[in-house]
Amino acid sequence: LFRSEGRVINVIPGFEGFETTILTSPKMGAYSAFYVSAVAPGGRTTKPYGEEGSELFVYVMDGDGKLTVETKEAEAVLTQGGYIFVPAGQKIEMRNKSEKPVRIIMYRQKYRTLEGYQAETVVGNANDIPERTYADMDNVFIKDFLPTHLGFDMNMHILSFEPAGCHPFMETHVQEHSAYVTSGQGFYQLGDDWYQIKKEDFIWMGPFTIQGTYATGRERFTYVYSKDCNRDEIL
Repeated sequence: LFRSEGRVINVIPGFEGFETTILTSPKMGAYSAFYVSAVAPGGRTTKPYGEEGSELFVYVMDGDGKLTVETKEAEAVLTQGGYIFVPAGQKIEMRNKSEKPVRIIMYRQKYRTLEGYQAETVVGNANDIPERTYADMDNVFIKDFLPTHLGFDMNMHILSFEPAGCHPFMETHVQEHSAYVTSGQGFYQLGDDWYQIKKEDFIWMGPFTIQGTYATGRERFTYVYSKDCNRDEIL
């Protein structure tokens, strides 16, 4: 659990005008790296960003500005809710050309290849994705950012709980999750402990961690989260 008030700003070479906090890292046992960053007007990358063999997801969480993201295959101008997924082997350049700031989530993960399949660049906006009910519950909703075919070894989702909504059971699974709370509050079980979670908090759930939540308060409890998927275990 990473409380919003405990953040520090990390210096990342090649980023100007970004106030970035690294929230997960392989140093803590995570398979991925998860960042939250405020991008000021004029903020930009000064060189192409990306790591060999790693895929990248960028999501404009909020703000009134516009983030321009360029790859060798695409150029996207992202406003609130906008996102881009970039497959392994590509790098990106980012610039806030607008006069307003934006806040973004970035997620990086080593890509696990699967013979006969590959991922592709995806550009979209979460506001255009229809919600569907989660686990046949009429007060819990989910949005999927990415295709589910086997070329992708990860996905990003938005999970929303109406007041008193909850997981249908306490989950235990091999996938790890990184989850950033964007609205509301709830109680979250991690292992044997319960935590009060609110907007701007961040949770990392390692493999086989008992986890689940129920929403409290008067507004939707919502978070954006990552999931590794579509691959067998390596022994």
